[in-house]
Amino acid sequence: MRIIFMGTPDFAVPTLTALHEAAHEIVAVYTQPPRRAGRGKKLQPSPVQIKAEELGIEVRCPTSLKKAEEQEGFAALKPDIAVVAAYGMILPQAVLDIPEHGCLNVHASILPRWRGAAPIHRAIMAGDPGTGVTIMQMEAGLDTGPMLAMLRTPIEDKTTGELTEELAELGAQLMVGTLRELKNHTPVPQDDSEATHAPKIDKAEARIDWNEPAQVIERKIRGLAPFPGAWFELEGERVKLLKAEVVDAEGEAGVTLDDCLTVACGTKALRIARIQRAGKPQMDAADFLRGQTIASGVSLR
Repeated sequence: MRIIFMGTPDFAVPTLTALHEAAHEIVAVYTQPPRRAGRGKKLQPSPVQIKAEELGIEVRCPTSLKKAEEQEGFAALKPDIAVVAAYGMILPQAVLDIPEHGCLNVHASILPRWRGAAPIHRAIMAGDPGTGVTIMQMEAGLDTGPMLAMLRTPIEDKTTGELTEELAELGAQLMVGTLRELKNHTPVPQDDSEATHAPKIDKAEARIDWNEPAQVIERKIRGLAPFPGAWFELEGERVKLLKAEVVDAEGEAGVTLDDCLTVACGTKALRIARIQRAGKPQMDAADFLRGQTIASGVSLR
């Protein structure tokens, strides 16, 4: 098939790669424009742009698809279908209508649960036992289109980083299989009454509230690892927590119970296992404590 691929972050790269390996004709890749990042604030191309250029595919980085000239350029490619994976830009109806077989989206949840920008974070933080990927026919609403296929996986103790990698690979496999059997897939409408929403993570959400139950905080830590990272302040410095274990202990919320970074929560406690100081690499809690002693009775609020 003649495919226009639209995606931006690492999550989208396996789908682009799989479509290329399946011998589809990818006539162009649309991705977000390069952003300034790093200490030097240099312009950095998206992971999808890097991969597309490696594969020798034309890359387009429009700031909007609302302009007639952008839509005309899209139509001139004469795509059979558009495949979208975490593109990060709303597609106008005029664009959705261009490909003969419409636009298919790889969404990282079992729709209609967790429509929106942060489905993986939200599933972990909510304590969902499982999640997955859904192939959806796109329409004007936010992740509201009819579903063509899905695959499920348990969440267990996975972080957002680990689950993102897993779902990216599952989504790539599922998209290739869906395109191969496209005529045999009957779109199934979503039940809007069962929909939940996954808004983008707000920075204020990432701060740890030690008054919450330890289990809730542990899910937040996994759900925000590795980015943006759940954090607390220690002597005025922001410290990220990347891994912790719920333990059966009690005490004043936010206060250490020993010298091994066991912290009391609203109910039970957390034993911190992996940590990251501002501007420093990740490290095990034991290594962190070799450089900075935190005794029992220290408040981490």
